[in-house]
Amino acid sequence: MSDGPVRDSGAIETMDFPVFCAGGSAPLNLIHHHAVDLDVPIGCGGVAVYPGDIIVGDDEGVVAIPRHLADEVAADSAEQELMEVFILERIQRGARLPGTYPPNEATRAAFAAWRKDRDV
Repeated sequence: MSDGPVRDSGAIETMDFPVFCAGGSAPLNLIHHHAVDLDVPIGCGGVAVYPGDIIVGDDEGVVAIPRHLADEVAADSAEQELMEVFILERIQRGARLPGTYPPNEATRAAFAAWRKDRDV
């Protein structure tokens, strides 16, 4: 993830993961361009990113998660993924969208039972 362009963009483009940047860049002149600091807070995409933050991204975007929140965010994310699997199954079986997504109390109760049946 970079607010600026990256080198080797052609090779990066062939890799099996998304790269978020401002575009491609010609090679730098390392006599004039070099790192001046490491492990300091930065701003990227309008967000403060601190050393130790966890960076997670996919085809839809990137998030910076403060390290002290990583376990909580991971648990909430895993729960959301399970809920979305459940909701998709219900929709594919013909459930109406209203009340299923976003889930109402009945859908949340059905999800709890579904989850318990699968021991997840």
